Amino acid sequence: MKKEKKIGMKKSGFVKGAFIATLGIVLTKILGIIYVIPFHAVIGDQGGALYGYAYTIYLLFMSLTSLGIPLAISKIVSEYQTLGYYSAKKRAFILGKRIALFLGFLCFFLLLLFAPWISKAVLGDLTGGNTIADVTFVIRIISTAILVVPVLSIYRGYFEGHRFMEAPSFSQVLEQFVRVFIIIFGSFMAIKVFHLSITSAVGIAVFGATAGAIFSYLYLVYKMSKNKKKFNEKIRPVNEPIITNKQIFKKIIIYALPFVMIDICKSFYGFIDMVTVVQGLVDKARFSVSDAEVIMSMLSTWGAKFNMILYAVSTGIVVSLIPTLAQSVVKKDYLDVGSKINQALSILTFLTFPMALGISFLAKPIWMVFYGTSKYGANVLSYFIFVGFIIGLFTATVSIVQALKDYKTVLFSLVVGLILKLLLNNNLIYAFYQMGMPAYYGIITATFLGYFVSFIICIIQLKVKYHINYEAFIKNFMDTFCGSILMFFSFLLLQFIVPVSSSTRLGSLLIIILYVVVGIVIYFVYAFKSKLFSHVFGNNVLQKFRFIKKEKK
Repeated sequence: MKKEKKIGMKKSGFVKGAFIATLGIVLTKILGIIYVIPFHAVIGDQGGALYGYAYTIYLLFMSLTSLGIPLAISKIVSEYQTLGYYSAKKRAFILGKRIALFLGFLCFFLLLLFAPWISKAVLGDLTGGNTIADVTFVIRIISTAILVVPVLSIYRGYFEGHRFMEAPSFSQVLEQFVRVFIIIFGSFMAIKVFHLSITSAVGIAVFGATAGAIFSYLYLVYKMSKNKKKFNEKIRPVNEPIITNKQIFKKIIIYALPFVMIDICKSFYGFIDMVTVVQGLVDKARFSVSDAEVIMSMLSTWGAKFNMILYAVSTGIVVSLIPTLAQSVVKKDYLDVGSKINQALSILTFLTFPMALGISFLAKPIWMVFYGTSKYGANVLSYFIFVGFIIGLFTATVSIVQALKDYKTVLFSLVVGLILKLLLNNNLIYAFYQMGMPAYYGIITATFLGYFVSFIICIIQLKVKYHINYEAFIKNFMDTFCGSILMFFSFLLLQFIVPVSSSTRLGSLLIIILYVVVGIVIYFVYAFKSKLFSHVFGNNVLQKFRFIKKEKK
């Protein structure tokens, strides 16, 4: 019995599941942020740009192999489990693994073969920075991860479809821990001990994605083998209809395709930047190639790390929302669907908007702590962080529309946003340059507008087609906005006592800690006093919180 308690898993409701999934993802992103301090010190901005090239291409191909199918598996498993179709549920898992393996091997070989062509498309005839051979090398190294990650993602989707959130969340932390260890230790050994090139160090660092995925996969296989009874548990005895593998395969593709489209489009935002930013800044704003690559590294690698924390919150909420939303759709309980959508968006904005505002205000000391002094860093981060906020809203709403099977709206919103980004990128670089403002603000603005328009299209369609009432979300967001502005004004006042600038990393860190503590206290006191917290998370969560406090006393 004791052994069962140790390895047993419990199902999670929406709020608890969202919390567990978000916590796991946020922890991985925190690890992903912490490592950049020593990593940046070892490889510098040029190495960061090279690392960004490899990861941008990797994420684009990962969109084809794994980012859509796990969520589809999660949704299908949740549906079949709710209906009592246990045989179909198991076959969906097996088919999902086969599809993932096939796509993984296909994309691996495509990257291996066409890496030189991709590198040429990225760099063109530019000289003075990374070479085509450098980019080709790191792309081929990181392609090995595509052999493992797709199958790993299917396992996570299967766990999440059963509402077992702890194991997949821990697997993400484990994956990131191994990856970060290899990035830091491997790049340090390559440069400082063996005196290898920056390209070799980046190659070792990107291999961390493969190693982390292998460890995470083995962990989930172990957890599944030790909890077979939990996965085979039958909730209700029903006469299961005949569902062929062909029907299941078709369902996986139909469910996965919109998720794949979401991630492909998001990856294309990065790809558009990768092939236009350096050339655009050089041609339209008179930047040197080295400075343009520095800015590119900030958008693709160094600055993007902070955006990923905000995006992680939305991912955690979506991971928990999709299976519970699928259950409500199967039961045709559209009142519950509307309630869950309002709660999901409210939780998302409650957590991410004040974070974005705080990071923007503290951009100088944050950049100093992580990367040292920089000509462009703080300016890029102070504006770019709001892209993370809008990506979170976009991801949540487009995933909700997909879960309601409105695939036309999903595709339309994605394509409109992407076209807008493509049309605006270079034009806004030139426009901001002509206005005497930082030209790279044009790139960030184009990205923000692309995601914002996609978000608005989804919100309007949910309102028109499914009669979703956003009254609760709007009220909660206005309260969130007021609390965030109160926090912001407290920062402005605190500036007169403790300025937001320091020439040392330790001084900058102390400034950040002080402002974060003050900001959290003011924001959460406001949230409790205005009853925003209970409106967003529900009275049950607040009562449990109070009960824990009483128990401690």
